[in-house]
Amino acid sequence: MVTSGQYSDKDIRTQAARRRTFAVISHPDAGKSTTTEALALHARAIGKAGATHGKAGRRATVSDWMKMEQDRGISISSAALQFEYRDAVFNLVDTPGHADFSETPTACSQPSTAP
Repeated sequence: MVTSGQYSDKDIRTQAARRRTFAVISHPDAGKSTTTEALALHARAIGKAGATHGKAGRRATVSDWMKMEQDRGISISSAALQFEYRDAVFNLVDTPGHADFSETPTACSQPSTAP
């Protein structure tokens, strides 16, 4: 059996098979951060859902962590959340929708070429 450090080839394949990666991509104000937050909440990765818009003093979303994002109520950078749900490990990428920040999601939408 081939080993990579302390992990066997079988262990690496087993862990890789558990992974599920999703990027939430859409136009501005479509609810990408809200959807990301709802998925994390339902998976019990977070205890309370935040909001991107609404009354002052509301809790911000986990993926919109920069002060400028919280002040403006928009995503400026992509944010990756990882959490376990049942037997899978989810990698969830929340992407910005505004044209000013459109370069960021492009890299997320490219298929991986890793073996």
